[in-house]
Amino acid sequence: MTFELRAIGHVESVLRAGEDVPKQADEGAPDAWLALDPALAAACADLAAGDELVVVTWLHEADRSTQVVHPRSDPTRPPTGVFSTRSPARPNPLGLHTVRVLAVHGTRVHVDALEAFDGTPVVDLKPVLTARR
Repeated sequence: MTFELRAIGHVESVLRAGEDVPKQADEGAPDAWLALDPALAAACADLAAGDELVVVTWLHEADRSTQVVHPRSDPTRPPTGVFSTRSPARPNPLGLHTVRVLAVHGTRVHVDALEAFDGTPVVDLKPVLTARR
């Protein structure tokens, strides 16, 4: 089965390449901007500072043939199947990033601590569910 996945925008970040990206957001990931397609203005209408989102990215430079990695690229850790890790190298390299919205300017969304580098395609945004949603 095949299907089409389209980018809805991209990440704008001071991180310029994969080797610049921290392993996890809480390890020093910088704020970033999500530059979304202007045609998606209605989809962004209810986003607000303080919202928590899961940003779904396409890790476009990841090796899709990798099945086993040393977690956190640490060779002292045993080889582990990628489905038990957060490695970007995997058959379908979707990145999941939980962020807090800092500001919204039309289809530009400023977020905190995003561990993705400049130019990474954004494929979806989803709210973090709470008991009130």
